[in-house]
Amino acid sequence: MAIKFSEQEERILAHAGGNLTKSATPFADIAEKAGTDEATVLELLNRLKDERIIRRFGATLRHQKAGYGANAMVAWCVKEEENPEKIGEIMASRPEISHCYIRRTYPQWKYNLYTMIHGKGPDDCKKVVQELIRETGIEDYCILRSLKELKKTSMKYFQE
Repeated sequence: MAIKFSEQEERILAHAGGNLTKSATPFADIAEKAGTDEATVLELLNRLKDERIIRRFGATLRHQKAGYGANAMVAWCVKEEENPEKIGEIMASRPEISHCYIRRTYPQWKYNLYTMIHGKGPDDCKKVVQELIRETGIEDYCILRSLKELKKTSMKYFQE
């Protein structure tokens, strides 16, 4: 069931969903922009985290600027008897993997498990793929490399 947020909650979430200020009081800054107090901001964010609506609240590292210029989306073919969820949990536990999804297959596309692997260079990504093959036994995969980044932003659920 979808949650109905008040206008004030939407204002808070619009500011909390963007970049935090570089001050010692980022939540007070959100409160000021949203027209409320810091306690209200913290109460809302904590409640949404407790209710598992917000998974976590953390920094986003711009990986290219931090020296991690290589990435690869790897599509894996994991048969039902190989337990895609279990294999996915193994792969998702790797620190080099930022995203891991199970998706539907199609007659023309057999791959159902996707991992986004990050490394300092292409060889780092290849090394992780080889380690995952040894660890899981899954050998049927396809590496999908980006040709050009057209857009990369965080989702904006509410307008400021």
